[in-house]
Amino acid sequence: MTIPNRRDLDSLDARIILALDKDPEASALALSRTLGVARNTVHARLARLERSGALRSFSRRLDPAALGYGLMAFLSLAISQTRAGSVENGLETIPEVIEVHATTGDADLMAKVVARDTADLYRITNQILEIEGIQRTSTAISVLELMPPRYDGLLNRLSKQESGSSD
Repeated sequence: MTIPNRRDLDSLDARIILALDKDPEASALALSRTLGVARNTVHARLARLERSGALRSFSRRLDPAALGYGLMAFLSLAISQTRAGSVENGLETIPEVIEVHATTGDADLMAKVVARDTADLYRITNQILEIEGIQRTSTAISVLELMPPRYDGLLNRLSKQESGSSD
């Protein structure tokens, strides 16, 4: 597992991201006019945010239900510690596994999985159990997403702070 190298965001970065949330198709020129900064500054910031991994791929905004995957579940996975690499590689081969986190507590990994229905979830869970190094799973089905992932509150807070750097 690789942990990306991150650089802390500053106030201007937060303002750029918030502006993109409002208008995802905004050009660097439009953003520069909206934010009152030079177009080259916006362009350089966007390039740095993408290079650093701070801005993730557009597909992460997609609702899985739009693809026919209306069921979401969280699988706690107990793994053999000596097989962690093969477990990670095996999970990457299953498209319905959309997110995996190493965790503390009873489970070693927490996997976010999408499925078409409970029968499909059963198939996916069995496919996960076939991965060498997976010892057991425990499944919790999401019945309703009460709050989707959100970052606007954090970005708004950061956007109001004084920026300590300039590009």
